[in-house]
Amino acid sequence: MRPATKPNPNIENFTKTLKLEKVNSIHIAELGIHPIIKEKILGRKVITLRDDIEFWYLAGYDYIKLQPKIQFDPGKVFIQDHNMDNLQDNNINRNWAEEKRGVITSWEELEKYQFPEKKDIDYSSFEEVKKYLPEGMGVIGQYGDIFTMVWRLMGFEQFCFALYDNPKLIEELFEKIGNLVLSMFEYFAQSDVVDVMWYSDDIAYATGLLISPQSLKTYFFPWLKKIGDLAKLYNKPLIYHTDGRLFEVMEDIINSGVNALHPIEPKAMDIVKVKEKYGNKLCLIGNIDVDLLSRSNPDKIRKNVRENIEKVWDNGGYIVGSGNSIPDYVKLENYIALIEEAKNYRLE
Repeated sequence: MRPATKPNPNIENFTKTLKLEKVNSIHIAELGIHPIIKEKILGRKVITLRDDIEFWYLAGYDYIKLQPKIQFDPGKVFIQDHNMDNLQDNNINRNWAEEKRGVITSWEELEKYQFPEKKDIDYSSFEEVKKYLPEGMGVIGQYGDIFTMVWRLMGFEQFCFALYDNPKLIEELFEKIGNLVLSMFEYFAQSDVVDVMWYSDDIAYATGLLISPQSLKTYFFPWLKKIGDLAKLYNKPLIYHTDGRLFEVMEDIINSGVNALHPIEPKAMDIVKVKEKYGNKLCLIGNIDVDLLSRSNPDKIRKNVRENIEKVWDNGGYIVGSGNSIPDYVKLENYIALIEEAKNYRLE
């Protein structure tokens, strides 16, 4: 089962939309789509890069999103749910972040931890993709989680204590992880394959920021600004993904050089208010509620998509997508309704 719309990728118009330039077409975007959903649309498992390109093409996207390959999942940080039978769903294990104590809570533990190096990063998919891209289709280079990786390495509780008790340790962790991730965006910026850069890192939840605005300004935003400066230098749009309510730091996001904000989580921020206040500075992406996609029906999804376009497209600056990502439990018919309604919408 796949969208009835005919693929017609146009990475040029997609990037123009991100830059708030007016185009005569509606575009769609997602940060993450679960392999099970991809398999249902493609009709087979996504195994190779060519399979993945075919999925993004058939689903109606203007791009394929690629990540560098690196072993950067800190050991012992995640709680596996294999002992939590009530949390299992279709034999899918889900990971849970350590809330209390992580693997690095002291200088001694930091010295023992083996971080990957820049030379360990594998960019081979960015070279391979050139051979298979359909006409009009582009590439988004994506990575992130400088902030998230720091607190996961420490455990969120210990991280919060260290903000006051051991700020130098936090600063050093940001330096180690930040420089590694920044090197990926240096590659994206200089690559003739990458059209758009996408940084993802959650700094908020539905009702507020995970830590104080001042702490984010001290540790996180300088790194986002470095990525934004690269995007500006090489004239490539920068998308930033973070869930949650962001009004306290919206100006910091904009001043970091971000062109587009994703996913405008509907229970956290009213997209109309965001558009009214920041629509002349930011392209908005997403906002179709994942809960609605999971439990509603195609007619309601189509209505939601139309309403969003009518309320916030306003000569550009809005790209349709989910309010987070497309997990395995989203109803396929609802996801397809989102795609079809966006692609079939006729602008006046």
